[in-house]
Amino acid sequence: MTALCGKGVLAIWNGIAPGQDAEFIRWHVTEHIPERLSIPGFRRARRYVALEGHPAYFNFYEVDDAQVLSSETYLARLNQPSDWTQSIVPHFTDTSRTLCRVVDSFGHGVGRAMLTLQLSGQVTPALRRLVARIAESPDVCAVHLLEQAHDSVPVTQEARMRDRPDQSAGLILLIEGAVPERVAAVSNGAASDAAIAATMGTEPLMRGLYCLDFLMDCPDAVSTT
Repeated sequence: MTALCGKGVLAIWNGIAPGQDAEFIRWHVTEHIPERLSIPGFRRARRYVALEGHPAYFNFYEVDDAQVLSSETYLARLNQPSDWTQSIVPHFTDTSRTLCRVVDSFGHGVGRAMLTLQLSGQVTPALRRLVARIAESPDVCAVHLLEQAHDSVPVTQEARMRDRPDQSAGLILLIEGAVPERVAAVSNGAASDAAIAATMGTEPLMRGLYCLDFLMDCPDAVSTT
């Protein structure tokens, strides 16, 4: 069983300049997320706020497949940002943005807590076995292994507005659960630095524990029956 709405994901971590959080959230909820979900192939959007780790926000878009993220419609939107977007995006900091394909996804539902890990290396049978074991934890409702789908992406008008070039991650592991403290325990156990290093040969490049702040489904993806 998969908890995701599609086979592609846009994963974005970002901070925001001091004093800009309230306006960022207003823009994100009122304009940006609804705008993104109006693009064909976008199915669900989530925003998380950091409980542990950096940067402050993790944004997570589920799409039909990774090709949606290089579609003419999406790129046109990135190259024609609204006035509000032009006033907000220059305040982004520490942005990491990765276009992903879903390698594995286990579970059901949407957890309040999300452990995010950026990994180096390649997808291996050992890594996929580790992901499956983590999914068996009673404190985990869903686990997703994502792989970067595009080594290079066009530099769009939105990207030019940020303070520096976006970072990206080769592999991303996302672990969801209902209770942040219990997901943190998984972070210190089955998904610890030692467990990841034993599987991948290196520790995670970045990890953070985030709490769900906002979720919106594409209206076309919501059943009315």
